[in-house]
Amino acid sequence: MSQNHLDKDPQSALVCVIITLSIMDTIEKKNKFAVIATDVVIFTVHKNHLKILLIKMQKKPYIGYWACPGGLVRPNESVNEAAKKHLLDKTSLEDVYLEQLCTFGDVGRDPFGRVVSVAYFALIPTNGIKLRTTKEYADIAWFMVERLPKLAYDHKQVIKVAEERLKNKLTYSNIIYSLLPEEFTLGELQGMYEVILGRKLDKRNFRKKIFSLSMIGSTGRKRIGEASRPARLYKFVNRDPRIVEIL
Repeated sequence: MSQNHLDKDPQSALVCVIITLSIMDTIEKKNKFAVIATDVVIFTVHKNHLKILLIKMQKKPYIGYWACPGGLVRPNESVNEAAKKHLLDKTSLEDVYLEQLCTFGDVGRDPFGRVVSVAYFALIPTNGIKLRTTKEYADIAWFMVERLPKLAYDHKQVIKVAEERLKNKLTYSNIIYSLLPEEFTLGELQGMYEVILGRKLDKRNFRKKIFSLSMIGSTGRKRIGEASRPARLYKFVNRDPRIVEIL
């Protein structure tokens, strides 16, 4: 339809305007913005098993399923702040090693809406941990990574990515300190690596490497009262993350 014709026919022009506004309204409805959430994969090593902390869902369609702690990011907080807040609120954990992992944004990952999740992983020792969750969830518990329960959302994939990151990170950093108590034996240190990596390490070469890095120092004490002979206790010289070639 020509411009001249529209000028001569106001009714046709009005119809065109209505059609145009209708199309614009349709486009606006289709382009809804996604919201941002955080999810935290929490690792520990307990009784020679790598374990993950999960909370039990109570809302449909995931009643009875388990999930990594997390939640939506508020407009007035950073993603890091949100991850720490949800970690504290839903597990009671704070002041733990926390590292951003990956962004998960598949369109259908959340049945409640378009949610993009920035995932993290956290590392904690098992000693002295007191867990609790909110009334929004039915339970909170540790699970071995090889025996996970039914998982909500895409958290099976999130956990898989987090486990691979942890294994890789152990080979070139000192973050193992986050999983150990203040004092430990060399056997416990090596055992921690072996549990997570899923393979045995040569005892002599491992200890030689650890001492060459000046990562740990002797406390001057020994652990006694166990079946084996007293073992020397060590501690980390520095409990801040840094890059070191371990393996």
